[in-house]
Amino acid sequence: MKRDTQPSPRRWLAAHAAGQRGWLMLAALAGIAAGALTVAQMALLAWIVSRLLVDGAPLASLTPAFLLLVAVLVARALCQWGQELSGQLASLRIRHAVRAELLDHLAAMGPVRAGARHSAGLANQLVEQVEALDGYFARFLPQLRLCVAIPLLILVVVVSLDWLAALFLLLAAPLIPLFMALVGMGAERLNRDQFVAVSRLSGHFLDRVRGIATLQLFGRTREAATEVHAAADEYRRLSMRTLRVAFLSSAVLEFFASVAIAVVAIYVGFGLLGYIEFGPAEELTLFSGLLVLLLAPEFFQPLRTLAQHYHDRAAALGAADGMLALLGEPVRPTHAMASPPPAPAPERCVALAAVTLTHPGRGQVLGPLDVVVERGDTLVVSGPSGAGKSALLQLLAGFVAPASGQRLAAPDLKIAWMDQRPLLIHGSLAENLRLAAPQASDAELERALTHAGLAELVAALPQGIHTPLGERGSGLSGGQAQRLALARVFLSDAELVLLDEPTASLDEATEARVIESLRRLGEEGRTLVIATHHPALMAMASRRLALHEGREQALETGG
Repeated sequence: MKRDTQPSPRRWLAAHAAGQRGWLMLAALAGIAAGALTVAQMALLAWIVSRLLVDGAPLASLTPAFLLLVAVLVARALCQWGQELSGQLASLRIRHAVRAELLDHLAAMGPVRAGARHSAGLANQLVEQVEALDGYFARFLPQLRLCVAIPLLILVVVVSLDWLAALFLLLAAPLIPLFMALVGMGAERLNRDQFVAVSRLSGHFLDRVRGIATLQLFGRTREAATEVHAAADEYRRLSMRTLRVAFLSSAVLEFFASVAIAVVAIYVGFGLLGYIEFGPAEELTLFSGLLVLLLAPEFFQPLRTLAQHYHDRAAALGAADGMLALLGEPVRPTHAMASPPPAPAPERCVALAAVTLTHPGRGQVLGPLDVVVERGDTLVVSGPSGAGKSALLQLLAGFVAPASGQRLAAPDLKIAWMDQRPLLIHGSLAENLRLAAPQASDAELERALTHAGLAELVAALPQGIHTPLGERGSGLSGGQAQRLALARVFLSDAELVLLDEPTASLDEATEARVIESLRRLGEEGRTLVIATHHPALMAMASRRLALHEGREQALETGG
Protein backbone atom coordinates (compact mmCIF):
# COMPACT_ATOMS: atom_id res chain seq x y z
CA MET A 1 0.00 0.00 0.00
CA LYS A 2 1.41 3.39 -0.92
CA ARG A 3 1.70 6.25 1.49
CA ASP A 4 -0.72 8.48 -0.40
CA THR A 5 -3.45 5.83 -0.10
CA GLN A 6 -3.02 5.54 3.65
CA PRO A 7 -5.68 7.05 5.92
CA SER A 8 -4.86 10.04 8.09
CA PRO A 9 -3.70 9.27 11.66
CA ARG A 10 -7.11 10.37 13.00
CA ARG A 11 -9.03 8.08 10.67
CA TRP A 12 -6.68 5.19 11.35
CA LEU A 13 -7.16 5.57 15.11
CA ALA A 14 -10.92 5.93 14.63
CA ALA A 15 -11.00 2.71 12.56
CA HIS A 16 -9.29 0.79 15.35
CA ALA A 17 -11.60 2.35 17.93
CA ALA A 18 -14.61 1.18 15.90
CA GLY A 19 -13.43 -2.41 16.36
CA GLN A 20 -13.82 -2.04 20.14
CA ARG A 21 -16.93 0.15 20.09
CA GLY A 22 -18.69 -2.04 22.65
CA TRP A 23 -16.06 -1.72 25.37
CA LEU A 24 -15.56 1.99 24.70
CA MET A 25 -19.31 2.58 24.87
CA LEU A 26 -19.50 0.60 28.12
CA ALA A 27 -16.71 2.80 29.55
CA ALA A 28 -18.64 5.92 28.56
CA LEU A 29 -21.92 4.63 30.03
CA ALA A 30 -20.19 3.72 33.29
CA GLY A 31 -18.71 7.22 33.40
CA ILE A 32 -22.11 8.82 32.77
CA ALA A 33 -23.62 6.69 35.54
CA ALA A 34 -20.81 7.84 37.86
CA GLY A 35 -21.62 11.45 36.91
CA ALA A 36 -25.31 11.00 37.66
CA LEU A 37 -24.45 9.45 41.02
CA THR A 38 -22.18 12.43 41.72
CA VAL A 39 -25.16 14.75 41.21
CA ALA A 40 -27.21 12.56 43.57
CA GLN A 41 -24.38 12.63 46.13
CA MET A 42 -24.17 16.43 46.06
CA ALA A 43 -27.96 16.74 46.30
CA LEU A 44 -28.00 14.48 49.38
CA LEU A 45 -25.19 16.48 51.01
CA ALA A 46 -26.99 19.78 50.36
CA TRP A 47 -30.29 18.36 51.66
CA ILE A 48 -28.66 16.99 54.84
CA VAL A 49 -26.94 20.33 55.57
CA SER A 50 -30.17 22.23 54.88
CA ARG A 51 -32.18 19.95 57.18
CA LEU A 52 -29.62 20.30 59.96
CA LEU A 53 -29.07 24.09 59.77
CA VAL A 54 -32.40 25.44 58.50
CA ASP A 55 -34.97 22.95 59.72
CA GLY A 56 -33.08 21.99 62.88
CA ALA A 57 -33.79 18.29 62.35
CA PRO A 58 -32.18 15.91 64.88
CA LEU A 59 -29.19 13.98 63.58
CA ALA A 60 -30.79 10.60 64.33
CA SER A 61 -33.70 11.35 61.98
CA LEU A 62 -31.22 11.68 59.07
CA THR A 63 -29.83 8.17 59.44
CA PRO A 64 -31.64 6.89 56.27
CA ALA A 65 -30.17 9.83 54.33
CA PHE A 66 -26.64 9.01 55.54
CA LEU A 67 -27.10 5.34 54.63
CA LEU A 68 -28.34 6.35 51.19
CA LEU A 69 -25.31 8.63 50.83
CA VAL A 70 -22.97 5.71 51.63
CA ALA A 71 -24.78 3.55 49.07
CA VAL A 72 -24.41 6.28 46.44
CA LEU A 73 -20.67 6.58 47.19
CA VAL A 74 -20.19 2.81 46.82
CA ALA A 75 -22.18 2.72 43.58
CA ARG A 76 -20.19 5.68 42.23
CA ALA A 77 -16.89 3.93 43.02
CA LEU A 78 -18.09 0.78 41.24
CA CYS A 79 -19.07 2.79 38.16
CA GLN A 80 -15.67 4.49 38.09
CA TRP A 81 -13.98 1.10 38.39
CA GLY A 82 -16.12 -0.22 35.54
CA GLN A 83 -15.22 2.79 33.41
CA GLU A 84 -11.49 2.28 33.97
CA LEU A 85 -11.68 -1.50 33.42
CA SER A 86 -13.69 -1.20 30.19
CA GLY A 87 -11.35 1.47 28.82
CA GLN A 88 -8.27 -0.60 29.65
CA LEU A 89 -9.72 -3.73 28.02
CA ALA A 90 -10.53 -1.77 24.86
CA SER A 91 -7.04 -0.27 24.83
CA LEU A 92 -5.37 -3.65 25.39
CA ARG A 93 -7.25 -5.28 22.52
CA ILE A 94 -6.57 -2.37 20.17
CA ARG A 95 -2.86 -2.38 20.99
CA HIS A 96 -2.73 -6.12 20.32
CA ALA A 97 -4.46 -5.53 16.97
CA VAL A 98 -2.11 -2.67 16.04
CA ARG A 99 0.98 -4.67 16.96
CA ALA A 100 -0.32 -7.63 14.93
CA GLU A 101 -1.00 -5.30 11.99
CA LEU A 102 2.57 -3.98 12.11
CA LEU A 103 4.10 -7.45 12.42
CA ASP A 104 1.94 -8.79 9.56
CA HIS A 105 3.01 -5.88 7.39
CA LEU A 106 6.68 -6.46 8.22
CA ALA A 107 6.25 -10.13 7.28
CA ALA A 108 4.53 -9.11 4.04
CA MET A 109 7.34 -6.69 3.24
CA GLY A 110 9.77 -9.61 3.39
CA PRO A 111 13.23 -9.73 4.92
CA VAL A 112 14.77 -7.53 2.23
CA ARG A 113 12.54 -4.48 2.55
CA ALA A 114 12.03 -4.97 6.29
CA GLY A 115 15.77 -5.40 6.76
CA ALA A 116 16.36 -1.99 5.21
CA ARG A 117 14.82 -0.37 8.30
CA HIS A 118 16.88 -0.05 11.45
CA SER A 119 16.04 -2.77 13.97
CA ALA A 120 16.15 -0.28 16.87
CA GLY A 121 13.63 1.97 15.09
CA LEU A 122 11.34 -0.99 14.44
CA ALA A 123 11.60 -2.07 18.06
CA ASN A 124 10.69 1.46 19.13
CA GLN A 125 7.61 1.43 16.91
CA LEU A 126 6.48 -2.03 18.03
CA VAL A 127 6.91 -1.21 21.73
CA GLU A 128 7.00 2.49 22.58
CA GLN A 129 4.76 3.86 19.83
CA VAL A 130 2.15 1.12 20.24
CA GLU A 131 2.11 1.67 24.00
CA ALA A 132 1.64 5.41 23.39
CA LEU A 133 -1.88 4.56 22.16
CA ASP A 134 -2.93 3.33 25.61
CA GLY A 135 -3.99 6.66 27.12
CA TYR A 136 -5.86 7.70 23.98
CA PHE A 137 -8.13 4.66 23.88
CA ALA A 138 -8.35 3.88 27.61
CA ARG A 139 -8.96 7.42 28.88
CA PHE A 140 -9.25 10.12 26.23
CA LEU A 141 -11.96 8.60 24.01
CA PRO A 142 -14.35 7.69 26.89
CA GLN A 143 -13.70 11.10 28.47
CA LEU A 144 -14.56 12.79 25.18
CA ARG A 145 -18.13 11.55 25.56
CA LEU A 146 -18.25 12.29 29.28
CA CYS A 147 -17.21 15.92 28.82
CA VAL A 148 -20.40 16.45 26.83
CA ALA A 149 -22.90 14.28 28.72
CA ILE A 150 -22.03 15.12 32.35
CA PRO A 151 -21.82 18.95 32.01
CA LEU A 152 -25.18 18.88 30.17
CA LEU A 153 -26.71 16.83 32.98
CA ILE A 154 -25.36 19.21 35.64
CA LEU A 155 -26.42 22.23 33.58
CA VAL A 156 -30.00 20.94 33.46
CA VAL A 157 -30.00 20.52 37.25
CA VAL A 158 -28.49 23.99 37.85
CA VAL A 159 -30.96 25.62 35.43
CA SER A 160 -33.81 24.14 37.44
CA LEU A 161 -32.29 25.69 40.58
CA ASP A 162 -30.97 29.03 39.34
CA TRP A 163 -30.74 30.02 35.68
CA LEU A 164 -28.28 32.88 36.30
CA ALA A 165 -25.73 30.54 37.92
CA ALA A 166 -26.19 28.19 34.97
CA LEU A 167 -25.47 31.12 32.64
CA PHE A 168 -22.15 31.80 34.40
CA LEU A 169 -21.15 28.16 33.94
CA LEU A 170 -22.25 28.16 30.31
CA LEU A 171 -20.22 31.27 29.46
CA ALA A 172 -17.00 29.83 30.95
CA ALA A 173 -17.32 26.30 29.54
CA PRO A 174 -16.23 26.99 25.89
CA LEU A 175 -12.93 28.53 27.02
CA ILE A 176 -11.52 25.15 28.11
CA PRO A 177 -12.06 23.29 24.78
CA LEU A 178 -10.77 26.36 22.93
CA PHE A 179 -7.48 26.37 24.81
CA MET A 180 -7.23 22.58 24.55
CA ALA A 181 -7.44 22.84 20.74
CA LEU A 182 -4.81 25.59 20.64
CA VAL A 183 -2.46 23.65 22.90
CA GLY A 184 -3.11 20.36 21.06
CA MET A 185 -1.84 21.73 17.75
CA GLY A 186 1.58 22.38 19.24
CA ALA A 187 1.62 19.28 21.44
CA GLU A 188 0.91 16.96 18.51
CA ARG A 189 3.90 18.34 16.57
CA LEU A 190 6.14 18.09 19.66
CA ASN A 191 5.12 14.47 20.28
CA ARG A 192 5.79 13.58 16.65
CA ASP A 193 9.26 15.12 16.88
CA GLN A 194 9.82 13.31 20.17
CA PHE A 195 9.02 9.90 18.66
CA VAL A 196 11.36 10.59 15.75
CA ALA A 197 14.08 11.61 18.22
CA VAL A 198 13.74 8.49 20.39
CA SER A 199 13.81 6.23 17.29
CA ARG A 200 16.96 7.99 16.13
CA LEU A 201 18.47 7.73 19.61
CA SER A 202 17.69 4.00 19.79
CA GLY A 203 19.38 3.35 16.46
CA HIS A 204 22.32 5.61 17.32
CA PHE A 205 22.94 3.83 20.62
CA LEU A 206 22.53 0.34 19.13
CA ASP A 207 25.00 1.13 16.34
CA ARG A 208 27.60 2.30 18.87
CA VAL A 209 27.10 -0.81 21.04
CA ARG A 210 27.46 -3.12 18.04
CA GLY A 211 30.60 -1.32 16.93
CA ILE A 212 32.20 -0.93 20.36
CA ALA A 213 35.08 -3.30 19.53
CA THR A 214 35.95 -1.29 16.41
CA LEU A 215 35.65 1.98 18.33
CA GLN A 216 38.03 0.67 20.98
CA LEU A 217 40.43 -0.54 18.31
CA PHE A 218 40.67 2.93 16.76
CA GLY A 219 40.51 4.82 20.06
CA ARG A 220 37.19 6.55 19.30
CA THR A 221 35.17 5.51 22.34
CA ARG A 222 35.29 9.00 23.92
CA GLU A 223 33.93 10.63 20.74
CA ALA A 224 31.21 7.96 20.46
CA ALA A 225 30.17 8.54 24.09
CA THR A 226 30.02 12.28 23.41
CA GLU A 227 27.76 11.68 20.37
CA VAL A 228 25.41 9.45 22.37
CA HIS A 229 25.31 12.05 25.15
CA ALA A 230 24.46 14.80 22.63
CA ALA A 231 21.67 12.68 21.09
CA ALA A 232 20.28 11.87 24.54
CA ASP A 233 20.41 15.56 25.50
CA GLU A 234 18.44 16.46 22.36
CA TYR A 235 15.80 13.90 23.36
CA ARG A 236 15.74 15.37 26.88
CA ARG A 237 15.22 18.84 25.44
CA LEU A 238 12.28 17.67 23.29
CA SER A 239 10.77 15.82 26.25
CA MET A 240 11.01 18.92 28.44
CA ARG A 241 9.36 21.04 25.75
CA THR A 242 6.46 18.58 25.61
CA LEU A 243 6.12 18.57 29.41
CA ARG A 244 6.35 22.37 29.53
CA VAL A 245 3.45 22.68 27.11
CA ALA A 246 1.42 20.15 29.10
CA PHE A 247 2.03 21.88 32.46
CA LEU A 248 1.41 25.40 31.15
CA SER A 249 -1.78 24.34 29.39
CA SER A 250 -3.05 22.66 32.57
CA ALA A 251 -2.31 25.82 34.57
CA VAL A 252 -4.24 28.00 32.11
CA LEU A 253 -7.22 25.65 32.06
CA GLU A 254 -7.26 25.42 35.87
CA PHE A 255 -7.19 29.20 36.05
CA PHE A 256 -10.30 29.65 33.90
CA ALA A 257 -12.16 26.87 35.71
CA SER A 258 -11.26 28.37 39.10
CA VAL A 259 -12.36 31.86 38.02
CA ALA A 260 -15.73 30.53 36.83
CA ILE A 261 -16.26 28.59 40.09
CA ALA A 262 -15.29 31.69 42.08
CA VAL A 263 -17.83 33.81 40.19
CA VAL A 264 -20.57 31.28 40.97
CA ALA A 265 -19.51 31.15 44.63
CA ILE A 266 -19.58 34.96 44.91
CA TYR A 267 -22.99 35.09 43.27
CA VAL A 268 -24.42 32.38 45.56
CA GLY A 269 -22.89 33.95 48.67
CA PHE A 270 -24.11 37.47 47.95
CA GLY A 271 -27.49 36.11 46.85
CA LEU A 272 -27.99 34.26 50.13
CA LEU A 273 -26.91 37.36 52.07
CA GLY A 274 -29.48 39.45 50.19
CA TYR A 275 -27.01 41.77 48.45
CA ILE A 276 -28.20 40.75 44.97
CA GLU A 277 -31.81 41.67 44.25
CA PHE A 278 -32.14 40.96 40.52
CA GLY A 279 -32.75 37.71 38.68
CA PRO A 280 -33.44 34.51 40.61
CA ALA A 281 -31.06 35.42 43.45
CA GLU A 282 -33.91 36.31 45.82
CA GLU A 283 -35.28 32.77 45.47
CA LEU A 284 -32.01 31.10 46.52
CA THR A 285 -32.21 28.88 49.58
CA LEU A 286 -29.45 27.17 51.51
CA PHE A 287 -30.29 23.91 49.72
CA SER A 288 -30.36 25.35 46.19
CA GLY A 289 -27.38 27.65 46.75
CA LEU A 290 -25.25 24.94 48.35
CA LEU A 291 -26.18 22.44 45.63
CA VAL A 292 -25.25 24.92 42.88
CA LEU A 293 -21.96 25.59 44.66
CA LEU A 294 -21.19 21.88 45.04
CA LEU A 295 -22.06 21.16 41.39
CA ALA A 296 -19.96 24.00 39.95
CA PRO A 297 -16.60 22.15 40.30
CA GLU A 298 -18.23 18.94 39.04
CA PHE A 299 -19.44 20.84 35.95
CA PHE A 300 -15.84 21.61 34.98
CA GLN A 301 -14.32 18.34 36.21
CA PRO A 302 -14.98 16.31 33.00
CA LEU A 303 -13.50 19.14 30.93
CA ARG A 304 -10.48 19.39 33.23
CA THR A 305 -10.00 15.61 33.07
CA LEU A 306 -10.21 15.75 29.28
CA ALA A 307 -7.54 18.46 29.33
CA GLN A 308 -5.33 16.23 31.47
CA HIS A 309 -5.66 13.42 28.93
CA TYR A 310 -5.37 15.69 25.90
CA HIS A 311 -1.63 15.00 25.73
CA ASP A 312 -2.59 11.31 25.29
CA ARG A 313 -4.33 12.33 22.09
CA ALA A 314 -1.28 14.26 20.90
CA ALA A 315 0.99 11.33 21.76
CA ALA A 316 -1.29 8.87 19.93
CA LEU A 317 -1.44 11.05 16.80
CA GLY A 318 2.34 11.41 16.80
CA ALA A 319 2.79 7.65 17.21
CA ALA A 320 0.16 6.88 14.56
CA ASP A 321 1.95 9.09 12.07
CA GLY A 322 5.15 7.06 12.51
CA MET A 323 3.35 3.72 12.34
CA LEU A 324 1.45 4.74 9.20
CA ALA A 325 4.78 5.55 7.57
CA LEU A 326 5.78 1.93 8.17
CA LEU A 327 2.41 0.58 7.00
CA GLY A 328 2.78 2.71 3.88
CA GLU A 329 5.90 0.81 2.82
CA PRO A 330 5.17 -1.16 -0.39
CA VAL A 331 4.51 -4.87 -0.08
CA ARG A 332 4.04 -5.89 -3.68
CA PRO A 333 3.37 -4.06 -6.93
CA THR A 334 -0.12 -2.73 -7.49
CA HIS A 335 -0.55 -4.94 -10.54
CA ALA A 336 0.39 -8.12 -8.68
CA MET A 337 -1.97 -11.01 -9.27
CA ALA A 338 -4.77 -11.43 -6.76
CA SER A 339 -4.75 -15.24 -7.12
CA PRO A 340 -1.66 -17.42 -6.56
CA PRO A 341 0.20 -18.46 -9.72
CA PRO A 342 0.10 -22.10 -10.82
CA ALA A 343 2.75 -24.52 -9.54
CA PRO A 344 5.64 -25.42 -11.85
CA ALA A 345 6.12 -28.86 -13.38
CA PRO A 346 6.81 -31.62 -10.80
CA GLU A 347 10.48 -31.92 -11.79
CA ARG A 348 11.00 -28.21 -11.18
CA CYS A 349 11.67 -26.70 -7.78
CA VAL A 350 11.09 -23.06 -8.65
CA ALA A 351 10.87 -21.05 -11.85
CA LEU A 352 10.88 -17.39 -12.81
CA ALA A 353 9.00 -16.38 -15.95
CA ALA A 354 9.87 -13.03 -17.57
CA VAL A 355 10.42 -11.43 -14.17
CA THR A 356 11.74 -7.96 -13.48
CA LEU A 357 12.61 -6.42 -10.13
CA THR A 358 12.64 -2.75 -9.18
CA HIS A 359 13.90 -1.05 -6.04
CA PRO A 360 12.71 2.38 -4.83
CA GLY A 361 15.14 5.06 -5.94
CA ARG A 362 17.13 2.66 -8.17
CA GLY A 363 14.64 1.65 -10.83
CA GLN A 364 14.88 -1.74 -12.49
CA VAL A 365 17.73 -3.83 -11.08
CA LEU A 366 16.94 -7.20 -12.63
CA GLY A 367 15.33 -8.66 -15.72
CA PRO A 368 13.49 -9.45 -17.78
CA LEU A 369 14.73 -12.90 -16.87
CA ASP A 370 13.65 -16.54 -17.26
CA VAL A 371 15.16 -19.00 -14.78
CA VAL A 372 14.26 -22.62 -14.13
CA VAL A 373 15.71 -24.51 -11.14
CA GLU A 374 15.33 -28.28 -11.53
CA ARG A 375 15.20 -30.57 -8.52
CA GLY A 376 18.72 -31.71 -7.60
CA ASP A 377 20.36 -28.90 -9.56
CA THR A 378 23.48 -27.08 -8.45
CA LEU A 379 22.99 -23.76 -10.21
CA VAL A 380 25.81 -21.24 -9.90
CA VAL A 381 24.95 -17.59 -10.58
CA SER A 382 27.97 -15.49 -11.48
CA GLY A 383 28.64 -11.94 -12.55
CA PRO A 384 30.37 -8.76 -11.41
CA SER A 385 29.29 -6.86 -8.31
CA GLY A 386 25.94 -5.15 -8.91
CA ALA A 387 24.96 -7.58 -11.66
CA GLY A 388 21.88 -8.68 -9.69
CA LYS A 389 23.03 -12.01 -8.16
CA SER A 390 21.65 -11.27 -4.68
CA ALA A 391 18.45 -9.84 -6.17
CA LEU A 392 17.92 -13.04 -8.14
CA LEU A 393 18.31 -15.16 -5.00
CA GLN A 394 15.83 -12.91 -3.20
CA LEU A 395 13.31 -13.47 -6.00
CA LEU A 396 13.85 -17.23 -5.95
CA ALA A 397 13.31 -17.26 -2.18
CA GLY A 398 10.16 -15.16 -2.45
CA PHE A 399 11.63 -12.46 -0.21
CA VAL A 400 10.54 -9.84 -2.76
CA ALA A 401 7.79 -9.85 -5.35
CA PRO A 402 8.64 -9.28 -9.02
CA ALA A 403 7.58 -6.00 -10.57
CA SER A 404 6.39 -8.02 -13.57
CA GLY A 405 6.37 -11.65 -14.55
CA GLN A 406 5.73 -14.65 -12.31
CA ARG A 407 7.49 -16.72 -9.69
CA LEU A 408 6.32 -20.33 -9.82
CA ALA A 409 7.23 -22.45 -6.80
CA ALA A 410 6.44 -26.04 -5.85
CA PRO A 411 3.70 -26.38 -3.21
CA ASP A 412 5.05 -26.29 0.36
CA LEU A 413 8.56 -25.60 -0.90
CA LYS A 414 10.96 -25.36 2.04
CA ILE A 415 13.85 -22.97 1.57
CA ALA A 416 17.12 -22.45 3.46
CA TRP A 417 19.01 -19.17 3.04
CA MET A 418 22.63 -18.41 3.82
CA ASP A 419 24.68 -15.35 2.95
CA GLN A 420 28.19 -14.14 3.67
CA ARG A 421 27.06 -12.60 6.99
CA PRO A 422 24.97 -15.33 8.64
CA LEU A 423 22.62 -14.36 11.44
CA LEU A 424 23.93 -15.60 14.79
CA ILE A 425 22.18 -14.69 18.02
CA HIS A 426 23.47 -14.16 21.53
CA GLY A 427 23.11 -17.69 22.87
CA SER A 428 24.71 -21.11 22.79
CA LEU A 429 25.76 -23.08 19.71
CA ALA A 430 22.74 -25.32 20.29
CA GLU A 431 20.34 -22.38 20.47
CA ASN A 432 21.71 -21.01 17.20
CA LEU A 433 21.29 -24.38 15.52
CA ARG A 434 17.77 -24.87 16.83
CA LEU A 435 16.64 -21.76 14.98
CA ALA A 436 16.35 -24.13 12.01
CA ALA A 437 14.98 -27.13 13.92
CA PRO A 438 13.55 -26.26 17.36
CA GLN A 439 12.83 -29.92 18.24
CA ALA A 440 16.21 -31.32 17.21
CA SER A 441 18.04 -33.53 19.71
CA ASP A 442 21.62 -32.96 20.83
CA ALA A 443 22.73 -35.94 18.72
CA GLU A 444 21.18 -34.40 15.62
CA LEU A 445 22.89 -31.12 16.37
CA GLU A 446 26.28 -32.82 16.70
CA ARG A 447 25.72 -34.74 13.46
CA ALA A 448 24.96 -31.49 11.60
CA LEU A 449 28.08 -29.88 13.06
CA THR A 450 30.14 -32.88 11.89
CA HIS A 451 28.76 -32.55 8.34
CA ALA A 452 29.72 -28.85 8.40
CA GLY A 453 33.28 -29.65 9.54
CA LEU A 454 32.95 -28.26 13.05
CA ALA A 455 33.30 -31.50 15.02
CA GLU A 456 36.89 -30.73 16.08
CA LEU A 457 35.96 -27.24 17.26
CA VAL A 458 33.01 -28.49 19.32
CA ALA A 459 35.11 -31.25 20.88
CA ALA A 460 37.67 -28.66 22.01
CA LEU A 461 35.07 -26.44 23.68
CA PRO A 462 34.60 -27.00 27.43
CA GLN A 463 30.80 -26.89 27.20
CA GLY A 464 30.46 -28.47 23.76
CA ILE A 465 27.34 -27.47 21.89
CA HIS A 466 26.17 -25.52 24.94
CA THR A 467 29.08 -23.08 24.69
CA PRO A 468 27.64 -19.53 24.63
CA LEU A 469 28.30 -17.12 21.75
CA GLY A 470 28.30 -13.34 21.87
CA GLU A 471 26.28 -10.92 19.77
CA ARG A 472 26.57 -11.73 16.04
CA GLY A 473 28.60 -14.85 16.79
CA SER A 474 31.30 -13.16 18.81
CA GLY A 475 33.79 -15.89 19.79
CA LEU A 476 33.83 -17.54 16.36
CA SER A 477 36.00 -16.71 13.36
CA GLY A 478 34.40 -15.78 10.06
CA GLY A 479 34.88 -19.27 8.66
CA GLN A 480 33.52 -20.93 11.79
CA ALA A 481 30.44 -18.70 11.64
CA GLN A 482 29.91 -19.69 7.99
CA ARG A 483 30.18 -23.39 8.84
CA LEU A 484 27.82 -22.98 11.79
CA ALA A 485 25.29 -21.48 9.36
CA LEU A 486 25.91 -24.46 7.06
CA ALA A 487 25.26 -26.81 9.97
CA ARG A 488 21.91 -25.09 10.35
CA VAL A 489 21.18 -25.85 6.70
CA PHE A 490 22.12 -29.52 7.21
CA LEU A 491 19.81 -29.62 10.22
CA SER A 492 16.86 -28.22 8.29
CA ASP A 493 14.78 -30.26 5.89
CA ALA A 494 14.82 -27.51 3.26
CA GLU A 495 14.77 -28.81 -0.30
CA LEU A 496 16.05 -25.60 -1.89
CA VAL A 497 19.24 -24.05 -0.48
CA LEU A 498 20.15 -20.51 -1.57
CA LEU A 499 23.66 -19.33 -0.83
CA ASP A 500 24.92 -15.80 -1.41
CA GLU A 501 28.75 -15.62 -1.59
CA PRO A 502 29.17 -18.39 1.02
CA THR A 503 33.00 -18.34 0.86
CA ALA A 504 33.56 -14.58 0.83
CA SER A 505 36.43 -13.38 3.06
CA LEU A 506 37.49 -16.93 4.00
CA ASP A 507 41.06 -18.20 3.97
CA GLU A 508 42.02 -21.01 1.62
CA ALA A 509 41.81 -23.84 4.15
CA THR A 510 38.44 -22.72 5.55
CA GLU A 511 37.13 -22.17 2.05
CA ALA A 512 38.01 -25.74 1.09
CA ARG A 513 36.12 -27.08 4.11
CA VAL A 514 33.03 -24.99 3.30
CA ILE A 515 33.08 -26.15 -0.33
CA GLU A 516 33.36 -29.77 0.80
CA SER A 517 30.33 -29.22 3.07
CA LEU A 518 28.40 -27.78 0.14
CA ARG A 519 29.27 -30.84 -1.97
CA ARG A 520 27.88 -33.00 0.81
CA LEU A 521 24.64 -30.98 0.72
CA GLY A 522 24.37 -31.65 -3.00
CA GLU A 523 25.01 -35.37 -2.45
CA GLU A 524 22.06 -35.41 -0.03
CA GLY A 525 19.82 -34.49 -2.96
CA ARG A 526 19.37 -30.84 -2.03
CA THR A 527 18.87 -28.27 -4.76
CA LEU A 528 21.58 -25.59 -4.53
CA VAL A 529 21.62 -22.11 -6.02
CA ILE A 530 24.92 -20.37 -5.31
CA ALA A 531 25.68 -16.74 -6.13
CA THR A 532 29.45 -16.41 -6.44
CA HIS A 533 32.34 -15.43 -8.66
CA HIS A 534 34.76 -17.91 -7.05
CA PRO A 535 36.23 -20.50 -9.47
CA ALA A 536 36.15 -23.37 -6.93
CA LEU A 537 32.41 -22.94 -6.39
CA MET A 538 31.77 -22.53 -10.11
CA ALA A 539 33.39 -25.91 -10.63
CA MET A 540 30.60 -27.50 -8.54
CA ALA A 541 27.90 -26.33 -10.92
CA SER A 542 25.69 -28.62 -12.91
CA ARG A 543 24.48 -25.42 -14.58
CA ARG A 544 25.77 -21.87 -14.57
CA LEU A 545 23.91 -18.60 -15.12
CA ALA A 546 25.99 -15.50 -15.86
CA LEU A 547 24.42 -12.09 -15.22
CA HIS A 548 25.42 -8.68 -16.48
CA GLU A 549 23.50 -5.54 -15.46
CA GLY A 550 20.56 -7.65 -14.32
CA ARG A 551 20.21 -9.64 -17.54
CA GLU A 552 21.22 -13.13 -18.56
CA GLN A 553 24.55 -13.12 -20.33
CA ALA A 554 25.16 -16.80 -20.87
CA LEU A 555 23.87 -20.16 -19.78
CA GLU A 556 26.41 -22.95 -19.61
CA THR A 557 26.13 -26.64 -18.80
CA GLY A 558 28.82 -28.19 -16.65
CA GLY A 559 29.88 -31.69 -15.92
